[in-house]
Amino acid sequence: MTGPVMLGIETSCDETSVAVLDGDHRILGHVILSQDVHEVYGGVVPELAARQHLVHLDRVVDRALDEAGLDLGRVDALAATAGPGLVGALLVGLGWARAAAVALDRPLVPVHHMEAHLFAPSLEDPEAQPPFVALLVSGGHTLLLHVPEWGRYVLLGETRDDAAGEAFDKVAKLLGLPYPGGRPLSELAAAGDPGAFVFPRPMIRGNQTPDDDGWYDMSFSGLKTAVLQTVEGLRAEGALDARRADVAASFQDAVVDVLVTKTLRAVDDTGCRRVLLGGGVSANRRLRETMAARLGAGGRLFHSSPRLAMDNGAMVARAGRFRLDRGDVAGPDLTARPDLPFPGLARRAG
Repeated sequence: MTGPVMLGIETSCDETSVAVLDGDHRILGHVILSQDVHEVYGGVVPELAARQHLVHLDRVVDRALDEAGLDLGRVDALAATAGPGLVGALLVGLGWARAAAVALDRPLVPVHHMEAHLFAPSLEDPEAQPPFVALLVSGGHTLLLHVPEWGRYVLLGETRDDAAGEAFDKVAKLLGLPYPGGRPLSELAAAGDPGAFVFPRPMIRGNQTPDDDGWYDMSFSGLKTAVLQTVEGLRAEGALDARRADVAASFQDAVVDVLVTKTLRAVDDTGCRRVLLGGGVSANRRLRETMAARLGAGGRLFHSSPRLAMDNGAMVARAGRFRLDRGDVAGPDLTARPDLPFPGLARRAG
């Protein structure tokens, strides 16, 4: 084993997660505790999320260390998500890490949540390294990047309204599915006909060119409205129960088509046929299969297992190790930033 033992803490939303990585980026211990309290409300309640982190974080840390066979004193550095996310939730994890770093006299590394998602696939596939085109899709973010090397990111496109994961959750709610809605909707869609309803593919036009403002950007609010109108029409006809799976399949097909089309534009324009999927929506099987099929035999697709696609401490520890090696260590005044800028991110020229 080479390099420091890293402890990573993730509390940006409603997962309390802690991981221990050795110097070779191997996961020694990893615990993810998902909060089911939000299901009653159909979405994450920030105050409840922060409270649940406070209740459970100590035990999650202890369990991760037990799995690793280490005590806290053996940890060489700590990393915690500093943003973006829910400020109260972020403060719990960051406050714990800051106190531990002071008590142990260890370096503390702030981690950007979406950069951590970029590193997640490399924990399972050592070839998941730049250069690649990255599609980061989660409940709060949809970003299309060109990554020539770690720490240098070119923003090609992003959503102009709802994130892809948010759209999944909202449509799942329309269909009476539980929160979070991504997995239930995908499971329902598997029994439906993706061609049953022709939903719009926002911001995709046949006459678009790379110089157009919306060449890479995405939008899902109009698609969500189209689904709402369809659901209301079916409900009025008394046909919703019989067509629910078809609505789910058709909606999922539209989202996947937009995401894959935009990503393959980036592949063609950059000449890079290596694609990395990150974020919770990257666990969607239809997205993975469609991306792989349309990328073709000459391309390479990287993604995490579903466990590492969700918010987790292992990806935070891995990103923290990268930042530690660069000397990006925080001072005692470190605090959470729900609008934390993506480090090393630049917008494409033109």
